[in-house]
Amino acid sequence: MPHLPTTTTRRNNKNPPTRGRGGRPSRDEAEKLGEKILAVATELFLAHGYGATSIEMVARGCGIAKRTFYHRFPDKAALFAAVVRGIVGRLRPQNDASLFVGATIEEIMLRLAKVILHAALTPEGLGLYRVIVAEAGRFPELAAVVASQGASQEGIARIGALLERAVEPGRKPSVSPAFAAAQFLFMVIALPQRRALGLGTPMTEAELDIWARDTVTLFLNGWRGLPADSAR
Repeated sequence: MPHLPTTTTRRNNKNPPTRGRGGRPSRDEAEKLGEKILAVATELFLAHGYGATSIEMVARGCGIAKRTFYHRFPDKAALFAAVVRGIVGRLRPQNDASLFVGATIEEIMLRLAKVILHAALTPEGLGLYRVIVAEAGRFPELAAVVASQGASQEGIARIGALLERAVEPGRKPSVSPAFAAAQFLFMVIALPQRRALGLGTPMTEAELDIWARDTVTLFLNGWRGLPADSAR
């Protein structure tokens, strides 16, 4: 006598893994594949650089055909842009608006300096910087990709607005807020980043804490500027 499916079996048969028409992957499967492509591409870009990483390598690492890759990304530059966007998103604090809240400008700027340092010195942050510096000259599209993400420009704009609001009565800063904000980012990151990349001994946590405090003090002393009626 043939075996009849149980109620449980019949129920399970009614709900097989969903796929789109014509065997197309479901939305969930498509999202997972997209995440896998970005994970593999991030690892390859950071390990081998932009020029040495090919679409074929990414497709092979994901176990997919190149045509499947091209359904999601038109070219390597678009893939790299998505990788940069993902790294920036992971390095950025979830509630970054709270970073700009504090009793004093010193408190806020110190908090920002520590967050900026932490992000810049992560393995992903250092790896991305290394790729861009090493290969931007050969691949101009890299500079365009980084500029299009706008992370640095957004940071400069927000810090500049903070500085502008913090100008003390009777004082006249000697440079624009945007210029000062850009210099602040450079002051915070440049030397610790270089040392972390092997150009010197990497700073310890204690040294980084002192570096952040001293940088903020030096920067704010310069930003506060001259009295408004001083000769220039």
